[in-house]
Amino acid sequence: MPERLTEMLMDTWTPLIILWITVLPSIYMAPMNQSQVLPSGSSTGLKRLNEEQRVLHRSRRGWVWNQMFVLEEFSGPEPILVGRLHTDLDPGSSKIKYILSGDGAGTIFVINDKTGDIHAMKRLDREEKAEYTLTAQAVDRDTNQPLEPPSEFIIKVQDINDNAPEFVEGPYHATVPEMSVVGTFVTKVTATDADDPVYGNSAKLVYSILEGQPYFSIEPHTAIIKTALPNMDREAKEEYFVVIQAKDMGGHMGGLSGTTTVTITLSDVNDNPPKFGQSLYHFSVMEDVALGEPIGRVKANDLDIGENAKSSYDIIEGDGMDIFEITTDAQTQDGIIRVRKPLDFETKKSYTLKVEAANIHIDPRFLSGGPFKDTATVKIVVEDADEPPVFSSPTYLLEVHENAALNSVLGQVTAHDPDVSSSPIRFSIDRHTDLERQFNINAEDGKITLATPLDRETSTWHNITIVATETRNHSQVSRVPVAIKVLDVNDNAPEFASEHEAFLCENGKPGQVIQIVSAVDKDDPKNGHYFLYSLLPEMVNNPNFTIKKNEDNTLSILAKHSGFSRQKQEVYLLPIVISDSGTPPMSSTGTLTIRVCGCSSDGIVQSCNVEAYVLPIGLSMGALIAILACIILLLVIVVLFVTLRRHKNEPLIIKDDEDVRENIIRYDDEGGGEEDTEAFDIATLQNPDGINGFLPRKDIKPDLQFMPRQGLAPVPNGVDVDEFINVRLHEADNDPTAPPYDSIQIYGYEGKGSAAGSLSSLESSTSDSDQNFDYLSEWGPRFKRLGELYSVGESDKET
Repeated sequence: MPERLTEMLMDTWTPLIILWITVLPSIYMAPMNQSQVLPSGSSTGLKRLNEEQRVLHRSRRGWVWNQMFVLEEFSGPEPILVGRLHTDLDPGSSKIKYILSGDGAGTIFVINDKTGDIHAMKRLDREEKAEYTLTAQAVDRDTNQPLEPPSEFIIKVQDINDNAPEFVEGPYHATVPEMSVVGTFVTKVTATDADDPVYGNSAKLVYSILEGQPYFSIEPHTAIIKTALPNMDREAKEEYFVVIQAKDMGGHMGGLSGTTTVTITLSDVNDNPPKFGQSLYHFSVMEDVALGEPIGRVKANDLDIGENAKSSYDIIEGDGMDIFEITTDAQTQDGIIRVRKPLDFETKKSYTLKVEAANIHIDPRFLSGGPFKDTATVKIVVEDADEPPVFSSPTYLLEVHENAALNSVLGQVTAHDPDVSSSPIRFSIDRHTDLERQFNINAEDGKITLATPLDRETSTWHNITIVATETRNHSQVSRVPVAIKVLDVNDNAPEFASEHEAFLCENGKPGQVIQIVSAVDKDDPKNGHYFLYSLLPEMVNNPNFTIKKNEDNTLSILAKHSGFSRQKQEVYLLPIVISDSGTPPMSSTGTLTIRVCGCSSDGIVQSCNVEAYVLPIGLSMGALIAILACIILLLVIVVLFVTLRRHKNEPLIIKDDEDVRENIIRYDDEGGGEEDTEAFDIATLQNPDGINGFLPRKDIKPDLQFMPRQGLAPVPNGVDVDEFINVRLHEADNDPTAPPYDSIQIYGYEGKGSAAGSLSSLESSTSDSDQNFDYLSEWGPRFKRLGELYSVGESDKET
């Protein structure tokens, strides 16, 4: 009740206070601003004043000055009186003139030069200009001489509540987490008032909520918006529209107000667990589904959004935990069930799984509301599919000896139809893996037989593919690889590893090792090779050589005596029998060639030829080679000399005996000239390449190659040369493929006349006999000789 009484008193006194503020300056402003005039009739006062002036030694003004005030936005029929200027020097006569200068003088403020009254001529706005600085001065009206120094004063514009509060930054947007407690900070708004914050309450603002209760509240003076209700749920309502008002005059009646809007959005928190749309899901899948293929989706819905709605799925129970797996779709948050292991309808026809969905990001504040997870049951039915045959083994390995008989059975593959119907199976060999058709297979029982002989030394392994096909459905096919290993049989005799030729020195000693030989065998016995070496029975008592078996399975050839001579016998042949240890044992005979050679004292072979003995004493083979090389070099030098002599240039044959060393070639045939078109075909003078219309350029080959342009047809013989050249020039200028460098243009046409005249003698009025070549003698020795030649030619013709 006291608060209500206080508000009533404030509402009653507020208009009165405003009226007092408005009227009081108009009533009392003139006396307050007016100068205090000293009594002129008091001599005592005047004397005291004169004494003070003498003591202070300064000129005292004759009038006292104060600030003036004018109310803003005042409008009336007459200009408003701001104040009055008066000086004690004014006796009341009209000799004193008041002058006003400064801000707005003469336009906004006008002074009565006789009475000193200052009026405001215009409506003033404090927000545009709060004060004006002016200068007043009293002068003599007749002489305009200042009676007192100028004095500066200020006219202040008093504020009234003429501006409403404004929210410059509005409208506002704010967010606050859902389920927040009461008093949670949301945002802060700010309003501004252009009125004077110092004078009165025109700029004192108070904030309130017009719309948005009871969800939010605002602090009246700080404008901080807070939540007013607890546990606001985003899933129930996400966005709120709040209207905020700012009112001046401290919020009292008569104050101006402004409003703004604040859109408040509740941000999401994880306060809702995931929930499956149904408690039981049914799926069916074919037994031949590929591994990793999805067979169904489950969905746990979450009322939250973003990260708070993300869930992970797991299979926690069931008889197919190792057969199936579940993953989360990152886009749709579905649980995708996939196959991990092959399914078999004949083995198990259905599975039951228990699937759990749980939130990934859990807010501990809401754990008391229950677990943030949910479960559902998934039943999966496996449907029968027509499956291809299944082999008893994923691969097969067969072994066979290389001497196995044809059509012998190497092994057997088996397969069955896993379906309930159990279709019969037929077997075949993929001939792309057995191009030589070395194997066959029984189509009924899968027995593999040998079709051609095998040789381990040619190929040890054979890899083929067996195909099993259902007889009822030929599209159901299975394949299995079969590796066939060919086992070794001792069917190859050992032999020398290479063709050996031994060298025996004439100065060799008895028991000296001549050569060490080794043997190879294409067979591959289990215990490795072991060779036996022996001489032929008729060579056992060989007087020259003997053999010795070494521990490394090699054989050493030894000489029995010394004194071998090339003149006596140059070459010896030693047959050696090589046997292996296989079953049955195989053997072969190899012949070792032993050549007798001449050696140095340290046993280095120098010569193995008998002809070396018949050479002259003191000449060795190296000396003979040097002599032959010298002879060949001399022959080459002689041949080069003769060739150069034959290619020496000979002088040109001239008619006279004198040799003037000039390259003058004599021709006895004279042509008919240009006009002789009947005796000579002018077409032969044309470029043969130009007949087809294409005239090549004989110049540097350009870097960029273009397609040859189609040239013009050859011009008839009757066309003028000038016209022909112009046509060719125009063609070259307009050719986009023409090279940007100088080139030779070939014109396959010879013209019909010349301004210089014809060089032919057909049209000449004079003949060679009429011409005089004596003037050539004046040109020098060389031309003199030319003139003599022409003169000799003419004399020959006459004779």
